[in-house]
Amino acid sequence: MSPQDTCFIGVDVGTGSARAGVFDANGKLLGSAAHAIAMNRPKPDFVEQDSENIWQSVCQSVRDALKKSAVAPEKIAAIGFDATCSLVIRDQDNRPLGVTPGGADNWDVIVWMDHRAVREAEECTATGSRVLEFIGGTMSPEMEMPKLMWLKRHNKPAWDKMGAAYDLADFLSFRATGSNARSCCTVTCKWTYLAHQDEPWDRDFLSLIGMEDLNDKINMHDPALAVGERIGTLDAQGAADLGLTTDCVVGAGLIDAHAGALGTLGEYLDGNLDQHFAMIAGTSTCHMTLSKQPRFIKGIWGPYFGAIAPGLWLNEGGQSATGALLDHVVAMHPFSNGMGRDAHKLAGEKLLPLMADTTDLAPRLHVLPDFHGNRSPLADPEALGVISGLTLDQSEESFLKLYWATACAIAYGTRHIIDALNDTGYDITHIHLSGGHTASKVLVKLYADVTGCHVVMSDCEEPVLLGSAMLAAGALDADGGLARAARQMAGKETLHAPDEKAKADHDRRYAIFHQMHAHRQALDAMSNPGAKHG
Repeated sequence: MSPQDTCFIGVDVGTGSARAGVFDANGKLLGSAAHAIAMNRPKPDFVEQDSENIWQSVCQSVRDALKKSAVAPEKIAAIGFDATCSLVIRDQDNRPLGVTPGGADNWDVIVWMDHRAVREAEECTATGSRVLEFIGGTMSPEMEMPKLMWLKRHNKPAWDKMGAAYDLADFLSFRATGSNARSCCTVTCKWTYLAHQDEPWDRDFLSLIGMEDLNDKINMHDPALAVGERIGTLDAQGAADLGLTTDCVVGAGLIDAHAGALGTLGEYLDGNLDQHFAMIAGTSTCHMTLSKQPRFIKGIWGPYFGAIAPGLWLNEGGQSATGALLDHVVAMHPFSNGMGRDAHKLAGEKLLPLMADTTDLAPRLHVLPDFHGNRSPLADPEALGVISGLTLDQSEESFLKLYWATACAIAYGTRHIIDALNDTGYDITHIHLSGGHTASKVLVKLYADVTGCHVVMSDCEEPVLLGSAMLAAGALDADGGLARAARQMAGKETLHAPDEKAKADHDRRYAIFHQMHAHRQALDAMSNPGAKHG
């Protein structure tokens, strides 16, 4: 196959859908498709999915994207997978194993946003183990170790039957190739795997949390592969399912947000990384920074070695509810209730002209956006949201002001994370934005105005898919590897500069944002004197 004929597929499994994109060797998107994924919420804070449903959605998306691209299956040289950091549980015959007592076995995935393991996460933090230094000092219930602890304690029959557990991206490569290989990205970021050490598992920590049998239960005994390292080729079943050939190579995958970071930062892997900040924003938001040396930051996950690219350290911040928070505000306000996505469109059309004329649309209306906890930099999963300044007004104007104040609060949360990063050696000047928030001109403007950074957007309409296609291309390049493939496939960029006229108002509102954090913590202390909150 000549280089000009070579094409790659990137697959992205998000919270609600699986998507696939076909790219040429220069990173041009030739065709894409998406299919929805089912979700189950059997109890408060329990969120589950069906791994077979996910795989079927992946396969249909690949087939549809291939058809739209008009590329023949034999021209697809490699495929890469990214996915949410959800936990897949399988039995000893690698069949689905239900994760909730009394539930059906097809619901075998604990979704990343599931918070059933809050207490187990607190116990991990209380150990004071050295592994905590590499996750910002606090274990999150969104990581895999507390979820596995929960299963062992609260669903013992399933634990006894368990034969394997995968991060979702690794499960997809398993279904595609039959290989049990794990990616350095997934296990380093979510499983307390210390990739920079000769012995990557901290056996003392595993013993303290009752997980001495971890490697046998998850069926992982070999070292993790570098991102983009060749796993193998599609096996006969994987090729048949995906509509591809058994010559198609599979590279070690990424968590979905990390694929977005690779898709937007790929061309900078050999440059000055301290000024560049990848932000993958959709239902939730992930913030990624890369450096050539480890940086330890309270409330920020990492430093993770090799989690996006070999030889580089990753720091990762996050906001657990951003797009989801705007959806919630739309659903709760009487004016917009029932409007669905049309409310976001209306807000964008109405707010942009107002924002051009006035830099503070609601001087007495302020929002603390921690409706699903504060992942970074406070690392408090039980933090709560606050709205200050409500009246009885139910008009369109009232809705627009609340929507704007909520969007501001989301941007202030990002600024809070950037401040924590800059305090430890970064000098963030450029936010490389990908994900659903790129479609919101309101959010794009606020991210620039609130942080004082340039917001950079790739001309590739699917940078997360591009990141997965880059790792696929890297699996074929034995010499240049991932860095060369990423440079070759990187797209052109558009910059959005901050409006200096808005700085004073946003600085004032950002100070109020910090006061609201302090007030919420004081109220929590008064409400429950024995509890500890952010």
